[in-house]
Amino acid sequence: MASAPSTELLFSYGTLQHPQVQLDTFGRLLDAEDDVLPGYTVDYAEIEDHRVVDLSKQTVHPIVRETGSPLDKVVGKTLRVTADELDAADEYEVALYRRVSVVLASGRRAWAYVSV
Repeated sequence: MASAPSTELLFSYGTLQHPQVQLDTFGRLLDAEDDVLPGYTVDYAEIEDHRVVDLSKQTVHPIVRETGSPLDKVVGKTLRVTADELDAADEYEVALYRRVSVVLASGRRAWAYVSV
């Protein structure tokens, strides 16, 4: 019997929470739990990648920037993804974002896409 693929946590505060984006990017809807990313604030970025705009139906997407201030926080969801799905998320995100490891308010470590 094959073992289930290991899962990673991916913190989403934007379009990766949208069902259509998940279906197109991962081929399924993901399990998600509420969580908070401390020490970051939300900004917005103009997206020029037509594939991403067509899928998300938005030309402006949220993007987070690290402030280091305990007063700043970003509300979002942790998504459970496989390593292959994490690669698919990397393909979806445009060059304005980079994936980093963060610690959430829950104490869990997760990946998050932040401003470059």
